[in-house]
Amino acid sequence: MRICVFGAGAIGGLMAAKLAAKGDVEVTVVARGPHLEAMQAQGLTLRSEGNEITVPVRAVASAKEAGPQDYVVVTLKAHSLPGAAEQMQPLLGPETAIVSAVNGIPWWYFFSFGGAHEGRLVESVDPGGIVTRLLPPSRAIGCIVYPAAEVSEPGVIEHTYGDRFTLGEPSGERTPRIQALSEALIAAGFKAPIRPKIRDEIWVKLWGNMAFNPISALTTATLDVVIGDAGQRGVARAMMLEGQEVAQKLGVRFAIDVDKRIAGAAEVGAHKTSMLQDLERGRPMEIDALLGSVVELAELVEVPVPTCRTVLALVRARARAAGCY
Repeated sequence: MRICVFGAGAIGGLMAAKLAAKGDVEVTVVARGPHLEAMQAQGLTLRSEGNEITVPVRAVASAKEAGPQDYVVVTLKAHSLPGAAEQMQPLLGPETAIVSAVNGIPWWYFFSFGGAHEGRLVESVDPGGIVTRLLPPSRAIGCIVYPAAEVSEPGVIEHTYGDRFTLGEPSGERTPRIQALSEALIAAGFKAPIRPKIRDEIWVKLWGNMAFNPISALTTATLDVVIGDAGQRGVARAMMLEGQEVAQKLGVRFAIDVDKRIAGAAEVGAHKTSMLQDLERGRPMEIDALLGSVVELAELVEVPVPTCRTVLALVRARARAAGCY
């Protein structure tokens, strides 16, 4: 089995290191800069739960060097995908599956969706359909990322918590390709359940991200402060209820209620959201994938989302002012 991690940062590096350590998967990582150079020189180091391993991985600067794969795991930020889709083409053989480990509403969301919305583009994450043209949704396998990790230095991944990558075909089928991927991840030490309704899980994760991320970017507060402050928590809860109505109009079922989801987020503690980290580092922020897409889908199903619209306008303005949008 050949697996390529395209954009091997923290999460991609975590997955690549554990797959490579198992030894029966041919792992390639596409990376750049000092991180690439360190992996080429000394391998990929993973620090997790008090243990440290260093494994050799095939680390390359381009998809052309990597060649066709059985699976391509995409761990990029969503806004990077339209620009990267062309670069990924040499990785794609006739049967290559693209494992979409990207936050937010994915470009393939309405593939195998059925009904009136079948095949609809989500412009917020797939402007003009460029991603759909270059990465056909028929190749996509959904993947919800639950671990937390960071690149502490070039070539070194610090794994903080979590070991689950939930998988799902857009069609809900249990195909041979998703079964084989799940088995490889489980053999590497991850939990990799296959869910028939992957969109339900997409929304449960997005439910928190769509609210906590932009609020934290606006207030520069860590997650515990956002949830502990009555005002910020109230805004987040209002956004989440609006998002829930949108999702339910699209057939999503939530297994937990909004307050339990907020309580779960509170357990993470004094965490800087990814959007706040990007703002502080002057990097593009995942505004459209995490919130712009929700507002777009709200228009589609004719659900008013006034709180989401207000926060979206404000966080876009904040990002523009910081050169991050």
